[in-house]
Parts: sequence; C-alpha cells; structure tokens
Amino acid sequence: MTELAVDVNSLRILRAIADQGTITGAAGALGIGQPAVSQHVRRLERRLGTALLDRTGRGVRLTEAGEALARHGATVGAALRAATAEVSALTGLRAGRVRLVAFPSSTATLVPRALVALRDAHPGLRVTLDEAEPPQALAMVRNGVCDVAVAFAYPGAGLGRGEDDLDGLVTRHLLDEPTLVALPEGHAAASAENLSLADLADEPWIAGCPRCRGHLLSAADACGFEPEIAYATDDYVAVLALVAAGLGVALLPDLVRPVAERQPGVVMRRAAGTSHRSVHAVTAPDLLRVPAVAATLDALALAV
Repeated sequence: MTELAVDVNSLRILRAIADQGTITGAAGALGIGQPAVSQHVRRLERRLGTALLDRTGRGVRLTEAGEALARHGATVGAALRAATAEVSALTGLRAGRVRLVAFPSSTATLVPRALVALRDAHPGLRVTLDEAEPPQALAMVRNGVCDVAVAFAYPGAGLGRGEDDLDGLVTRHLLDEPTLVALPEGHAAASAENLSLADLADEPWIAGCPRCRGHLLSAADACGFEPEIAYATDDYVAVLALVAAGLGVALLPDLVRPVAERQPGVVMRRAAGTSHRSVHAVTAPDLLRVPAVAATLDALALAV
C-alpha cells in the first residue's frame, strides 16, 4: 500500500456511504453520479487489497476496513470546512461564495427573496443553488458539498432520518407554516365552512414528496381514515395541475400558496386535522464565522 492509496475524496465518499446506507444515496449527497461512486470504491479496494463494502442484498454495508476509513472521513470533512472557513473569513463579503441547497417548495418563494436581498446588499457574493429534500440536504452539509441547507420537519419527524443526523450541525429556525388543502375549483368543500380533513376521506389524493406523503398518512390516520392515493409526484407544480384537472385533492405547504393562486382551477383552504411544519436553515459550526454564510442565514431569516 503506497502513501497515496487513500485520498481525501475517498474518505469523503466512504463517509457519505456510511451516512446514507446506499451508494445511490451517497452519490446524491455528494452531488456526483452513482456509477462514479461505485467505480471509485472499486479502484480504492484494488489499491488497498481489501474489501470496503459488503454488497450482499439490495443495500451495502461497510466492512471493518470501510468503517475505519469512514471515521477518518468525518474528521477530514471537519478539517476541510475549518480551513475553508478561515480563508473565507479573510475575504469577507467582497468575493465570497455560498453553496445553498433547498427543498423545492422553498425555492418558489422564500429562497428567491433571500437571493435578491443578497444580490442587492452584496454584489460580490456568489450563491449557487441546488434542490434536495431534507435528509439528503443535511448529508450534503455534513460532507462539505454545500454550505447552507434549507430543510423542513413535520411534528414527529425531525429534519433528518434520526436525531444523530444533526450531530455536528447547527440550525436556525426560519418559520412555522401551515399545511393547506388544495381543491379543484368548484369542489363542494372549496366553499364549505369549518372544513376538516375528515370531510375529504372519500376523495382520491395526490401525494407529494415522501415526507409530505408521510404527513398525509399520519394526519389522515389521526382523523380516522386511510387516504386513497391515486397519484404521487415530488413536483408540486404537477400536483397543482392534477388538482386543477379535478383528479384529486392534495395537502401542500403554505409556501406553495403564491404559486397555487396563479394556477387556474385550484383553491387552497385551511382544514382542521392538518399540522404546521417548521422550516430551518442548517450549516456547520465552522461556517458560522464565514461572512458570506452569515449573510445568507440572515437573508433567509429576513425573507420569511
């Protein structure tokens, strides 16, 4: 084994696999293709002369050697963030760069307002934007792929897949937003007083992202029914189009309401039995002292 058999990128990849539990999940968290991750691990195994992954079954499990390297990956990731933070703090806001990742419905309203404020206040600051749902977004912050993540949580379901997903990260609460029912215009419930989720028990439902789908199932169960999910899509614009076509009803966060109000044929209503969800900005502790990151967090908070 040569001195350069293991590089920083290898450690980051194994750390991501340990965090995500699958090669596909690790690829998403790192922002690279799944074949590239698989090939990199195979090349590393050949260089080291030992297996790093147990590929039995549908998922993957790190071997003892793989777990050892993954532990070092967490340390290396923290060191790289600290080094980047120190250099970025010296450049300030004159030529800073922030990699922002956010969930889709926040990119419809909240994030654009923040980006406009940043552009106007700090013309030299460059912000890049990608979309990802909360668990993947948190992994991207942890693995150094992005600097700030905008994530959400429903009651009973945290920002990540488990409590340890927030270890080594810091969060800033941005807002609590209600969940609304999207109905076809002309639907009897669109003008009903004191609407309840239970009133829609017999309707076909259009489900959103996996977390939103989980909230729908949980809320419906609390109201005494199991929703018939006729369609499912992660694209909230597609959800609105399906509702407008009269193909079903849906639960959508309030952040989508400005878009829904521009969609002909859709009515957004509050309904008893739904829950608020909380929206947070997440970053690493080392990055808090980076002026560009601090300015981005402030802009997100003021954009609410």
